[in-house]
Amino acid sequence: MRKELKTLTKSLLAMGAVLTLSACSNSNNSNGSKDLKKTLSWMTTSEIQTLDQNKMVDTTGSEQAKNVYEGLYRQTGNGKVVPGVAYKATTSKDGLTWTFYLRKNAKWSNGDDVTAKDFVYSLRRTLNPKTQSQQQNYFTAVKNATDVAAGKKQPSTLGVEAKDDHTLVVHLTHPVPYFKQLGWNPVNQKTVEKYGKKYGTASKYIVYNGPFVNEGWTGSNLSWKLKKNKYYWGAKNVKLNTVNYSVQKTPSTDYNLYQGNKLDGAFLDTQASKQLKGREGYRVFKLDRTEYLTYNVSKNKDLANVKLRQAFSMALNRKQLANTVGGANDAAREFTGPQETVNNQNFNDYARKNLKNQQYTSFDKAEAKKLFNRALKELGKNKVTLTLGGDDDDVSKKVMEYVQSQLEETFGSKLTLNVKSMPKTTRVSNMLNGNYDVDFTGLTTGYNDPYAMLSVMMTGQSYNFGKWSNKEYDNALEKSDKEMNPTKRMEYLLEAAQVMNDQQPLTPLYHDGQAWMVRENVHNLGFNGGSFYFRNTYVTNN
Repeated sequence: MRKELKTLTKSLLAMGAVLTLSACSNSNNSNGSKDLKKTLSWMTTSEIQTLDQNKMVDTTGSEQAKNVYEGLYRQTGNGKVVPGVAYKATTSKDGLTWTFYLRKNAKWSNGDDVTAKDFVYSLRRTLNPKTQSQQQNYFTAVKNATDVAAGKKQPSTLGVEAKDDHTLVVHLTHPVPYFKQLGWNPVNQKTVEKYGKKYGTASKYIVYNGPFVNEGWTGSNLSWKLKKNKYYWGAKNVKLNTVNYSVQKTPSTDYNLYQGNKLDGAFLDTQASKQLKGREGYRVFKLDRTEYLTYNVSKNKDLANVKLRQAFSMALNRKQLANTVGGANDAAREFTGPQETVNNQNFNDYARKNLKNQQYTSFDKAEAKKLFNRALKELGKNKVTLTLGGDDDDVSKKVMEYVQSQLEETFGSKLTLNVKSMPKTTRVSNMLNGNYDVDFTGLTTGYNDPYAMLSVMMTGQSYNFGKWSNKEYDNALEKSDKEMNPTKRMEYLLEAAQVMNDQQPLTPLYHDGQAWMVRENVHNLGFNGGSFYFRNTYVTNN
């Protein structure tokens, strides 16, 4: 038997949990009226690291990807998942073979047809260890994916094939409960081979298949444009011709630009959020994201000590920190995102009811001091000196200042924590190369399942920056990946979460909620997984 796309799309979430907000309006004019404005001015808080679909790790790059690429599926303004490049999909009765049927009018921005071969090439490229992709853990259920990623087999052996130009077939090693939520963007092989190492390093070194194309990004500048893609198969539904982007790292600056009509949307810091709450245009966007401290346990012997990491975690008042750096944040005692579910049951709610030893993620200065002193004794030291790294935007600086103040105040002269701010591209590069002690970073789920977040800390995964390894943790997640019974699966996921709770290979800090001012004439503004997208957005003159 085959299940048609109608069934598939009821539960599919291509890029994680969804939250979309649309402006209230007295106008129903969303169908191409001449009264619509064709330009939107928008902002983000950090640089683009890359436009290469297979190498993206940053939030800004992911936001661009939602607008300039399209995978097998896309999301509508109300969060419903509908066909993207694929107009239909079927699955075999045993759940091991998926077949996707692609639109014949889907094209790249250079006029080439988007074909099944583009999806095959993209997935092979993602799993090829030479690519150094950070997305490999999403596709471990694909036949031979683990061996390809480990360099044991050639990418050509991966369980994905182009039956013809418009029929894509994927073979799995076992049915997985979240496979319907996965998706990946195609890659034009001709363009990759044309530009080589330059591919994705600037706007001109890539082609696009989404509603927009990126123009004017040189690889390091802080402004660029999204221009309507005339070759996009659904171009008639795209109302905006241009989205002007700029990087604004200081919230007071972007709000001033908003007031001066230079921006149509502005991110607010804590103070501005409190002052502007309830005003016209004030909106809150909740993210399925966790901000956390990552520890380099493989290169720093001090941080390899479990008690030291537990002490750091217990010395931080998460609620106070969350309120300090944002008016819409929530304290995080879990690494998993707040919107992740198993069979419609929220995983974080389940974990809070069932996890043991939750004192390790609770604020307790006295116990933190005891653990820290025991850690020093085990290390044979009377003092620890570390560097805390993070981005150079205002929010990151505030987080690091808070963490530094809390830890040094709690542990006194026994701890020196130096703070180092840097451009995001530098920080990410350092983490990927293992050149750090403690870094402040964050992660947005790739799909709406706790496995998406938890799996990144499995042994050998690229997002496991500190190279922490625990067999019990790995085994629990491997079992959860194959378990189709939701109750048993939840238990396996909890086992993994328990190990993370006890070992503290990272310290969760808060779940993001962003307060923004957005003009009332901006309608159908999409927001998903921490990123804005503009396929269905339109702007009225009133």
